Amino acid sequence: MRRWVPALLVSLVLAACGGAGTPVRTAPSARQALTGSPEALEFESASTRLELFRELARLSEHEAGRAAQALVLFPITQNGELVAAPGFEARMDLLQSPETGGAMQLAFDGRAGEPWQDDRRDSLQGLSEREAAELVARTLLTHWQIQPAGPVQVERVPGAPYAVAYVDGILRINPAFLYLAAASGPASTAVGVQ
Repeated sequence: MRRWVPALLVSLVLAACGGAGTPVRTAPSARQALTGSPEALEFESASTRLELFRELARLSEHEAGRAAQALVLFPITQNGELVAAPGFEARMDLLQSPETGGAMQLAFDGRAGEPWQDDRRDSLQGLSEREAAELVARTLLTHWQIQPAGPVQVERVPGAPYAVAYVDGILRINPAFLYLAAASGPASTAVGVQ
């Protein structure tokens, strides 16, 4: 018993001084990351952003095809109904624009949403938000087999409770999702190796 007393006193002194029991900062959940500031994600490690992207991918597959009566991460209109878009795999590189998406017309003039950022960001694989949004838009619209008759308006919607929504011919992208999508793919892997 006498041996325990000094050890107990030392641990109590350390705890009182903040040496032990210091709270550990935890990464946000994927849904929390979407509703927060997109710029805050730049301060998260690449591995944390990649894990958040993987979480969104798993959720997209889980929600796929459901009626969007409850909040879904990727709502789209299909046959006049709001449903969760087809899911995508976590290994899918959303910044790798598909060959077939090149003919699609996209408009970024921001008639209702915030303007897209044009400065290049390391955490977006060296792209600007606008460039990343264009690649993600083409990739997802092609993956979802959406063939618009005219130009698709692409709006920036920071803090939205969803990642990407396609409703009434307008594609709304949460810029936080771009930072998570950029954590996946060959370009981010190459940067991580250097």
